[in-house]
Amino acid sequence: MPWVMKEPKSLFLTEDSLGIVTDLYQLTMAAGYFEQKMHDIATFELFVRNLPKNRSYLIVAGLEQVLHYLTHITFSPEIVQFLRRLPIFNHVGQEFFEYLKNFTFRGDVYAIPEGTIAFADEPMLRVTAPIIETQLVETYLLSMINFQTSIATKASRIVYAAQGCEVIDFGTRRAHGPQASVLAARSCFIGGCKGTSNVFAACELNIPAVGTVAHSWVMAFENEQDSFRKFHEIFPDNTTLLIDTYDTLAGARHAVMIGKKLKGVRIDSGNLLELSKEVRRILDSEGLQHVKIVASGDLNEDRIDDLLRNGAPIDSFGVGTEMVTSKDAPALGGVYKLVEQEHNGKIVPRMKFSEDKLTYPCKKQVYRIIDKADNFVKDVIGLEDENLQGMPLLIPVIKNGKICYNLPTVHEIQRITSNNLAHLPQPFKRLKEAETYPVTKSQGLEAKRHEAEKTLKDINVI
Repeated sequence: MPWVMKEPKSLFLTEDSLGIVTDLYQLTMAAGYFEQKMHDIATFELFVRNLPKNRSYLIVAGLEQVLHYLTHITFSPEIVQFLRRLPIFNHVGQEFFEYLKNFTFRGDVYAIPEGTIAFADEPMLRVTAPIIETQLVETYLLSMINFQTSIATKASRIVYAAQGCEVIDFGTRRAHGPQASVLAARSCFIGGCKGTSNVFAACELNIPAVGTVAHSWVMAFENEQDSFRKFHEIFPDNTTLLIDTYDTLAGARHAVMIGKKLKGVRIDSGNLLELSKEVRRILDSEGLQHVKIVASGDLNEDRIDDLLRNGAPIDSFGVGTEMVTSKDAPALGGVYKLVEQEHNGKIVPRMKFSEDKLTYPCKKQVYRIIDKADNFVKDVIGLEDENLQGMPLLIPVIKNGKICYNLPTVHEIQRITSNNLAHLPQPFKRLKEAETYPVTKSQGLEAKRHEAEKTLKDINVI
């Protein structure tokens, strides 16, 4: 048999693959519901039980991609055929696979808008649909909300530490793959970054594309001065030079030869505090007070905070690995839990009371109480139809499978983030040892929990 070269696969997601970007058990449960003729309307809620270390709030992100998924998820004939061949489905009837071929999401979704601050236990997403539909979409929803919320929150902390200095996303090459880099660039912008090095993200999202030059450019020339001069000839209006390839201070002295058209210099290594001060002195001595100093190189909120507290004359920060991987807290740990189900014409509260993993039943709403200056005072998690004081955070975004929400741009979402952070009191924003924002459960919700817990224990506990 002749040898055939294997064609490489990109493994990038396509719209045709959305249905199976999931865990197998979502499909086995869906098949089980179908075989049992369980088409009850169910409600699931997505929330985070506990905030990660050094996180005192979350910036909600990822909703737009969730809406795209829910309105585009399908199972192509080829995908259905693949599933039919899996041994685990040997005893599942053909009707289930016909159902998948015609699958569309027909449910209702409520969500906290992107850019809004949320806290532990608060449902960021509420999905109501036939139980098969609510089950099938769990994995994708968790993946998208967990990741983007984690990165947007990390970015907001870094921007906060920068005290008004620009922060740019430099993380494309350090993200967990090209797709993650695009989602991270979006989330970083939502968190307050001014631009991204990711050209695809800049194109798709209409956000500033930002970049300077790499060490390889400098090394490719006979000497540093030539590399600077040639770069300036090609990019005379946007000359920011990387000055630490050989010797940072010598690089600064070579950079000033460009003259008044020099826009900035970047330092990517060494003692950024001392080097930035010396570089500033060199620039100013040549009358180049307008030239910006950009710092990069394994930066995070703590390093940036320390640099600025000690007087580093840095104008902007390029942040990569630490931001796009949320390195200190890389997993958010959001969960998606069944909270109620229509059964035999009745609404049945659902909850679990596993040790350390108790969940509250029923559809919920988050009510935010603010003071006269619009500052956040506390949140109350209550029942959806409870008449409570405060601004309800969950709003309808999908009705009967159709989007009913005017999607904001990422620029508008960034402004929502900025506004929310401006109204979150200082003690809850500290980088370290921040106070815990008060979140309580309503009396109505607590009563429902006790009632449901008693009923379920009577049925399920021997």
